[in-house]
Amino acid sequence: MGDSSAVEQSLVQGEEVKREEIISQNESQLKGPTLVHYKWWIQMIIYSILVLSTQAIGTLLGRIYFEKGGNSKWLATLVQTIAFPILIPFLFIKPKKTNKNIEIIKKPSFIIVSSLYTILGLFIAGNCMLYTIGLQYLSVTTYSLICASQLGFNAIFSYFLNKQKFTPYIVNSLVILTMSSSLLVLHNDDSSERTNNKMSRQKYIFGFLSTLAASAGYALMLSITQLALQKIFKKESFRLIIEMSTYQSISATMVLLIGLFASGEWEKLVKEMNEYELGKISYVLNLIGTSICWQFYTVGSVGLIFKVSSLFSNVISILGLPVAPVLAVIFLHDKLSGIKVMSMVLAIWGFVSYMYQHYLDDLKDKAEKRGKLVELSEVNNLIERS
Repeated sequence: MGDSSAVEQSLVQGEEVKREEIISQNESQLKGPTLVHYKWWIQMIIYSILVLSTQAIGTLLGRIYFEKGGNSKWLATLVQTIAFPILIPFLFIKPKKTNKNIEIIKKPSFIIVSSLYTILGLFIAGNCMLYTIGLQYLSVTTYSLICASQLGFNAIFSYFLNKQKFTPYIVNSLVILTMSSSLLVLHNDDSSERTNNKMSRQKYIFGFLSTLAASAGYALMLSITQLALQKIFKKESFRLIIEMSTYQSISATMVLLIGLFASGEWEKLVKEMNEYELGKISYVLNLIGTSICWQFYTVGSVGLIFKVSSLFSNVISILGLPVAPVLAVIFLHDKLSGIKVMSMVLAIWGFVSYMYQHYLDDLKDKAEKRGKLVELSEVNNLIERS
């Protein structure tokens, strides 16, 4: 009798433990997703603002550099990566350990990580140089048009490398955003700019091909970055975003510094600064501002890859292309044509279409979680009845 009562008591205790576990799971399912949901949207908005603002300002500053007397391609490229020291203090921030399962993930070897950052750094150095050539030899409208092609390249690479799924809303967003940037080429200042700057057709073609190659290379780099996060690091954190942005910038900066001194352009920089139309102080401020903008652009771009995908990071980048002409109207007293207004409207439309897809994904995810909660509650009721 004593043994049977002890067995019954243990069964009752086991049922109570199971009931408590189910109740705790229900509470965590109800509370947890809400906090994670809002945190994800806040982080995504911050990274998007970084990409949109710094890309537009950095492009304008780069154009001003060449228009006011700057001629060094290596220097204009170097300033896009050399501001990495401003990120180093963030590396000393100790992450909060909220999930013990994260510690179980095996860290990749030093050789693999260093090789990855070296490859990404070479990609960045090459792409920045090609973009610099395009910005020097092409008008802003033509430059923006060709940069829009990176969205198509990224769609192809993300499909094969990252298994990106395409829904009607995403396809609609890609088409509209491409149309948005393509409209900028209809602006009639392209031929006049080339005439005033006495650009030869050879330089124009060189700039066109350079920008096209840079767009393809940048799209490939984004997909490789996302693939590395999935296969090598297998986690996401703010510290990892800063580490990736810093170390790949260090690698790119070393390559560009070698190029600057090997080309001999460094010997002409003092003369270039003295002859700069806006003065020495403006020359230095332009370079500092450009470097800071592009460094934070890298952080925002990598952050969007972490939180969403390489394709979404590129969508935000393409969304920002029409912003540069608008800022040119405000700060450079450029004319605001109907083409630029239409381009901006289409860019916003395409962005909303992409975000609506994420809204639908959130609804689907919530519905699945509600289904799981219903199943858990049914199990709980069965335990109580038994």
